[in-house]
Amino acid sequence: MLTLNARAADLTDMRELLLERQARKVDVVAPASQIKFQDAQLVLSGVDPAIDERGVTTVNGKYRPTDIFDEGLSEKLGIPLAYVRRMRRERPDLYDANANGLLRGKYKRSSPNGPLVPVYPGDDRKFMLRLFAGDDTERGIARTILSDRYAVMDDLDVLTATLDGINRAGVPVEVDGCDLTDRRMYIRIKAPAVTALAPTLLAGYRSPFSGAAGADNPEVFAGFVVSNSETGDGAFSITPRLIVRVCSNGMTMTKDAVKAVHLGGKIDQGVVRWSHDTIQKNLEVVTAKARDAVATFLDVEYMKEQIRLLEQKSGKPVEGKLDEHITQVTKKLGFDQEQQDSVFAMFIKGGQLTAGGVMQAVTAAAKDQKDADKAYDMESQALKALELSFAA
Repeated sequence: MLTLNARAADLTDMRELLLERQARKVDVVAPASQIKFQDAQLVLSGVDPAIDERGVTTVNGKYRPTDIFDEGLSEKLGIPLAYVRRMRRERPDLYDANANGLLRGKYKRSSPNGPLVPVYPGDDRKFMLRLFAGDDTERGIARTILSDRYAVMDDLDVLTATLDGINRAGVPVEVDGCDLTDRRMYIRIKAPAVTALAPTLLAGYRSPFSGAAGADNPEVFAGFVVSNSETGDGAFSITPRLIVRVCSNGMTMTKDAVKAVHLGGKIDQGVVRWSHDTIQKNLEVVTAKARDAVATFLDVEYMKEQIRLLEQKSGKPVEGKLDEHITQVTKKLGFDQEQQDSVFAMFIKGGQLTAGGVMQAVTAAAKDQKDADKAYDMESQALKALELSFAA
């Protein structure tokens, strides 16, 4: 069975997983006339087989849509997402009827009491479908439905190009863990040789995992996170990150993130066979950005400036009831109840009853989070948690 997700994998395991996924990938640009739904499953017909180094892959047939596919379908066809999800669970016949009907065209009234007139005919629209081909043991998977102008940057290529850019920069680094979800790939890079001390930031803090005191080892490492989506869930990005040695918590500096949006020219109908030149141009951008990120983010002076900015607000004591303060901050961040409880538990264990302690609690809770997408989102909001706590 195809493995779709991984949490805190090492580089070797991540590469093997990406190779496994790469062998099953099929990209198709299809008109609405070749797409239909039956029993809430995507059904393709009339598409020529894919022929490549893997041999001949039959594309036509049924595919199991993912949650991300349903999100894309909702957006492309203008169906409320909550309704799409409910119909998949409770009324697959209505799921089919809505999707099939809107794929054949969209209509509106020319006036409040006038006749329905077509806004656009369904057969004129084309969509990119990113699929995993099925095999003898499981049905194929409909990963996402996208614009036919979407420029693909596959995770395996991004990983290879990123490592190439890092090597060209000549700074020794370590891969500090990899995550893979239906939505995104995350590669955490750490440079143990690029360090700075942050005694003020870590005053009174202890690791909620080991109990080690930040005052005994106030060292912070430089690093960054590489993120990419194959399913339209955001741009390729490189985000600087500070890693606290005593607990391995990471703080991402989202304001300085480098991004590259997946948007290209219109793609011809049929199975998409990406040319070497197209792929190479995309990867050259990734390699260059990774090389530049090393020069910018893995720099002691950059680190010291980020630490200085954090320390301006991190020492403010939390006032009032601790649980109410954490609830107030985490609700503003949009965390669910499980996340809120985790942050509060880490805050108490950390023992640093300051705005900086709230930030550390968010990063610790992110590290403890099993859902990699939630973990990345939580860590990305740690600095906002500091701001909210300081302002409370």
